[in-house]
Amino acid sequence: MHTGEQYHTFILSSQRDRVVRDRFQKMALDFLPDGADVLDFGAGTGIDAKAFSARGHRTFVYEPSEAMHEYLAEYCRDEIARKSIVTIPSHLACRVQAVTANFAVLNHFESHTSLFEELSRVVPQGGFVLASMLNPYYLGDARYGWWRANLINLMRRGHYAIASESRIHRFTPRVVARAAAPYFRLERLTPRGFGLATQLYMFLLFRRT
Repeated sequence: MHTGEQYHTFILSSQRDRVVRDRFQKMALDFLPDGADVLDFGAGTGIDAKAFSARGHRTFVYEPSEAMHEYLAEYCRDEIARKSIVTIPSHLACRVQAVTANFAVLNHFESHTSLFEELSRVVPQGGFVLASMLNPYYLGDARYGWWRANLINLMRRGHYAIASESRIHRFTPRVVARAAAPYFRLERLTPRGFGLATQLYMFLLFRRT
């Protein structure tokens, strides 16, 4: 189990993760209207929240891990004091233009149906949810036995879970899109085509209908 500080140091020192985070932040900021509020769902140690706040977006942060939340409170203490970052006890305790969920937060859910119904009460019509999720088609994982063993599950059901303590789930985009309906529609998937075989993470942008 990582402490918040260990996780923070590790993810900032990983070149691959920095590239993914930069792409995710750019996509979120490109779609956010000027001055719009955002919810960082599963905010970790507050790296994304700090970036959104710096661009003028009041950012609500929900992080259920005590270790992560404690480090977030230290890392973002100035923004919290200015109330440009606001910690909340539940993801339902705010109303925002957008929700972001970076680095596989949604892969910890077995199903997203209830979550999207809840988020429909947080995000108004025209707002969005942007999530980065582990890509089930990533060929870099083909060296692992669990990936090969679950190919049939992926083709048949579009979903499987890895037998581990954290029970990480893999989903095809269509399965997540089906769970999001009728409250959200999948507006953009990145990457597409051959890129799905070469990228560990896929970005899914859901628009509130």
